[in-house]
Formats: sequence, C-alpha cells, structure tokens
Amino acid sequence: MHNRMYDFVYRGMLTEEALDAAGRPGRTAYSATEADIEQALSLELFDSEMLDSARLMSVVYAAIAAFEHSVRKFVSRVLIDEFGEDWWDRGVSQKIRTFSESRRVDEEKSKWHGVRGDDLLSYTELGHLPNIIQQNWELFEPYVRRLDWATSIFATIERSRNVIMHSGTLDLPDVERIGILMRDWNKQVGL
Repeated sequence: MHNRMYDFVYRGMLTEEALDAAGRPGRTAYSATEADIEQALSLELFDSEMLDSARLMSVVYAAIAAFEHSVRKFVSRVLIDEFGEDWWDRGVSQKIRTFSESRRVDEEKSKWHGVRGDDLLSYTELGHLPNIIQQNWELFEPYVRRLDWATSIFATIERSRNVIMHSGTLDLPDVERIGILMRDWNKQVGL
C-alpha cells in the first residue's frame, strides 16, 4: 500500500516538475527554494518517517488548495458576469458575508502576519462555496447541472482536506477519490 501511494505521489511530483519546465506561469512570486524552506523550518529535528508521510500529504494538500482556488475564481467570475462590481453584496448571503468580513477583521489584527487574500471570497470556508452556488442556482446551473452532485463533491473533498490540515494521513483510495472528484468537477464546469 505504501509503495502504491509513493508511486502515485511521485508521479504527481514529476508532473509538477514537467509543468514548471514547460513554463507554467505563476510560480515566480515565491523565490525561496525547497532547501531554504527546509533549513528555515529545521526539518532535521523531526522523525524522518513523519516527514515522509507529511511530504506525501503535502502533494494532496497542494491539489486541494489549487482546486479550492480554482472554484473561488469560478464562483467570482460567474457572479461578476451577472452582478458586476456589486457581485459580493448581491450574490453572497448576508450570513456568509458577515462570516468573511469578521474573519478578515480578526486576521488583520495580527499585523505581523500575512493575509489570505485580496477579496472577501478568500475568507470563506470551502463549505461556503456550494452554498453560494445554491443561492445563485440559476446562474450556476448551466455549468454544474445538479446541485446535489456539486454539494457531495465539496463535502467529500472538505472531509479529506480537514484530515490533512490536522496532520492526518489519507490512504491511497481517499487520495484517488479526491483526484476523481476534482477531474469530474473540472470536466463539468470547464476549468
């Protein structure tokens, strides 16, 4: 089982390297190398098996983070196309807006720490995204087609995301499920 997971993740890493070598845009904003980061974090202090497991899950985290960012971009694009500059106020419920605004205000109090994004959609949780889609169903139906399908994708990916975010490890079938769901979503909505 461990070898299958290693092979799966290693192939993902090779794919990442190939995309970078082909000139994938958007990777120049961060200038530190992996060695710089390892040194800054004093990774030599930790158990190597724990680090290996965490590194495997970091690839899964990267995929989930990219998925989450792409869905946020998709949601904002659809809402901007319909509502223009007022998309946040007209397309997002007061409850979600209040949550996001409160989270941003709270995070701004720690001036020594970076922020999560430029717009309030960056401060929503993954589970808010299907709620926003539902609130604007007539706009999203041409892309998504079935709300229950979209909601189940987000719920499953969020469950796996939470395991990783709390230092857990997913088994290969869970990783494969995430990959299938993300591919299905991207094919359906055209990302």
